[in-house]
Amino acid sequence: MRVVFPYLAQLHQVFHSLPIAAQMAMTYPQVRVHAAGATSEHVDFICKLLERFAPRARVFVDRFDALTLRTVNYGKKSRLLFRNRNYLRSFDAIVTPERSSLVLRRVGLGETKLIWTRHGAGDRAIGFADDIHQFDYVLMAGRKIEARLLASGQIRPGQYATGVYSKFDWLASAPSPRLFENAAPVVLYNPHFEAKLSSWPLMGHAILEFFAAHPQWNLVFAPHVRLFDPPTADKYREFERYGVVSNIVVDLGSERSIDMTYLTAADFYLGDVSSQVAEFICRPRPCLFLNTHGAEWRNDANYRSWTLGSVVDTLDDFERTLERAFATHGEFIKAQHEYITDTFDLPPGSSSAARGAQAIVSYLESTADTARSSARVLGSKAQPRPQHGTTAARL
Repeated sequence: MRVVFPYLAQLHQVFHSLPIAAQMAMTYPQVRVHAAGATSEHVDFICKLLERFAPRARVFVDRFDALTLRTVNYGKKSRLLFRNRNYLRSFDAIVTPERSSLVLRRVGLGETKLIWTRHGAGDRAIGFADDIHQFDYVLMAGRKIEARLLASGQIRPGQYATGVYSKFDWLASAPSPRLFENAAPVVLYNPHFEAKLSSWPLMGHAILEFFAAHPQWNLVFAPHVRLFDPPTADKYREFERYGVVSNIVVDLGSERSIDMTYLTAADFYLGDVSSQVAEFICRPRPCLFLNTHGAEWRNDANYRSWTLGSVVDTLDDFERTLERAFATHGEFIKAQHEYITDTFDLPPGSSSAARGAQAIVSYLESTADTARSSARVLGSKAQPRPQHGTTAARL
């Protein structure tokens, strides 16, 4: 059996499936596991993570056929997938954290199964889109997502598994680093990238100026990585004046912005619709949400996370708003605990990646057509590749 884990988008998605690939490689010797990166940056990042977290995992790391991706967008991802369709179709299954791979349905996958791991456990409607039924199998974190997808008919019993959020296997137990020299509370400002939903266009700079003028608070400005993707020197230039402000850290997309460093170190979450709040409140803490787009959010499943803290429409008397959010956090603890229980069905001490790997292998074994699978493997032109090596798949 051959399974590939492709990575086409920003690096934050790697954490949502690579632990499953590593676990699969270590647990199921009958499965040949590949990870394929769109760029050399992907390949280097994949290899680094495997060496750090799963050095015994026999995962073969490939580089997709040459196509320069200076920025990642849907159009270029589609071209990359089409260019490498024969390589991808040579596997029994493609396991992906993003939905762009559904474009492969247009060229046909034959017997190759398309499996979605998702990459986040938030509430936005995009995570429950009406094309999810096109995946052969879906992995998800818990009951909240399961219930919504079942209700919309996007998944069916036997074609999904819950209790899988592999990112936590590698990152959730990491110690919280000390980000500032002082003992002031640390606020994480984490605006979303989508302009019509994000607080950044209307409030972002005012928030940074507020914290620059109020040193009794520390601020980490770490937006969703797609807001400033790629985070070039030119994009950092507009934030240079905060480089000398001791209570502000600006991170537009480093590895720290995707490896839960700030989520574990912060005392307070300030944001809008990013799914990262679900990861933040795994240890309940105060939250404040910024409604800059006039959302009628109450009783809307797409905004359930806004029940985890206060919601404001303006920055009027913002210092008092922050103080009140800290002081009234006790009113939201029950809601935060319920949200986590509903969102993540992850038994303590268990391996989420192991459950994901087992679910995928069991599904593939139960649906395999042995004759066709054997014929496809015998006819494949794929050559053996070095473990943790970088090769070009030119098929």
